Amino acid sequence: MPKFVMLSTLGPDGYARLRDNPERLLEVNADVEAMGVRVLTQYALLGQYDFITILEAPSEREVSRLATTLSARGTLRTHTLTAIEVDDYIATLAGGTGS
Repeated sequence: MPKFVMLSTLGPDGYARLRDNPERLLEVNADVEAMGVRVLTQYALLGQYDFITILEAPSEREVSRLATTLSARGTLRTHTLTAIEVDDYIATLAGGTGS
């Protein structure tokens, strides 16, 4: 199943909600799972982004719906990338580059 990296940045309302209810993060992860996207791992970050979440989903469509739904709440912004496992990447390259 395809994997994705979601980088999240909280807005002022997101920080306030998390400060008042740190367990909210786990509640959001349960919302993510209910949308058919699996949270594989998640880390809080220091720097430009607040969280990195590794996701597994049937396709880009589910992840785009997820990112839109989460962002529409107004508490965070996301930046999502497709992740390709290194072994799969090597196998793809071994198949030729088309040149």
